[in-house]
Amino acid sequence: MKRILVFGMTEVAGGVESFLMNYYRHMDRQQLQFDFLCNTHQKIAYENEIIAMGGKTYHITARSDNYLIYRKELKTFFSTAGKLYDTIWVNVSSLANIDYLKMAKKYGISRRIIHSHNSMNMDSKLRGILHKRNKRNIQKYATDFWACSRQAADWFYDYSFSSKIVIIKNAVDVKKMEYSTAKRNEKRMQLHMSFKNQDRDGMYLVGNVGRLHYQKNQIFLLDVFSEFIKKVPEAKLAFIGKGPDEKKLKEYVEKLQLTKDVFFLGQQDHIQDWLSAMDIFLFPSLFEGLSIAALEAQANGVPILASTEASPKEIQICPNYFTLSLSESAKQWADLMAEIRQTEKRMEPEEIIRRFNISGYNITIESEKLYQKLMG
Repeated sequence: MKRILVFGMTEVAGGVESFLMNYYRHMDRQQLQFDFLCNTHQKIAYENEIIAMGGKTYHITARSDNYLIYRKELKTFFSTAGKLYDTIWVNVSSLANIDYLKMAKKYGISRRIIHSHNSMNMDSKLRGILHKRNKRNIQKYATDFWACSRQAADWFYDYSFSSKIVIIKNAVDVKKMEYSTAKRNEKRMQLHMSFKNQDRDGMYLVGNVGRLHYQKNQIFLLDVFSEFIKKVPEAKLAFIGKGPDEKKLKEYVEKLQLTKDVFFLGQQDHIQDWLSAMDIFLFPSLFEGLSIAALEAQANGVPILASTEASPKEIQICPNYFTLSLSESAKQWADLMAEIRQTEKRMEPEEIIRRFNISGYNITIESEKLYQKLMG
C-alpha cells in the first residue's frame, strides 16, 4: 500500500477540506491511503472519519502560534515520520509558508506536490509579500505544480513554467448532493419553528454556504437581501458556516433590522439537505479559486446568483447559474434575484449528472484520474 502525506486540513470544514475528503472517500484505500499533517493540535474537520477510513493525522503547532515550537516540531516530524513517505501533497491558498516543502526536500521526500486553491491573496499584506517572494523560488522545492483552475494557477505560479501546471478539478459527489423533497421539508420545518405567522411552503429561502470571512463578501450579501426582502416579504436568509466575521455580520443584521429574517446555522454536516431547502443560492464572493460550494449547489439543482469576479468559466456548468458584477448595486442584484424567482426552477438530476460528466466535475470519474496521478 502507498501512503501519501497530505497537508491542507484545518479545524473548519471549508472548501479545501471538502475537496480533499471528496477525493479521499473515492480512493481505493486498499492500494492508496492519505495521512494528514495538520498545523493545529485541535481536532481537524473530518478527523474521526479519516481515522475510520484508515488514515493517520499528525498535529504540530501553527507557525503563527509559536514560531520556535513550530520549527522544532516540524523538524522532528520530518526527521522521523517523514521517512515513511515518498510523496507529500501540499494544499494551500497562498505561498506565504512553504516550510513543509523545504523540510520534505531536506529529509528526502522525492515527490513534492504544491496545489493552488485560490486566485487572490485572502490574508494579510505581509502574507501577500511572502507569497510573491516564494512564488519566485517555488521551483526549487516542489516537483509538481497543481491548481484547481486556470485562474488560480495564473495568480499562484510564475508564467515562466505555466506548461508544467496540472489542473485538478474540484470534483464533487453529484449523487450525494442530489435534491431531496423530504429533506427540503424537514429543514424548512426546522426554520419554520423559529418564527411565527410564516407559511413554511410560502417561504422563499435564500442560502449561502461558506466561511464567514471577508472573501465571501457577506456584508454585501446582506445589503442585497435587505433590498430583496422589500420585493419578497416572505424571504428568509440562511448562512451555513463559521468564521471570523460572524460577530460583525450579526451586528449588521441587527442594524438592518433583519434579526427575524436571517439565520446563522453554523457548520453543518449534511449540506445537501440545506441546499434542498433553498430556493436560491446567493454567492457574491470577491474572489475564488474554484468554489466547491458553488459546485455542490449546482449538483443539487438550485438556481444560483454569483459574482462574475468569483465565477471562472469552468465553474458555470448548469444553465441556472447566473452572474452579476460586484460593480452593480445591491438593488440591481435584488432585481435579478426577483427575476430568477419568477423564471427559474430546479434542474432535473439526470441533466445535472450529464452536465457534470461532460465538464469533468463528477467525482466518480475524476477520482480515478487522480488515483493514477498519485500512484504514478
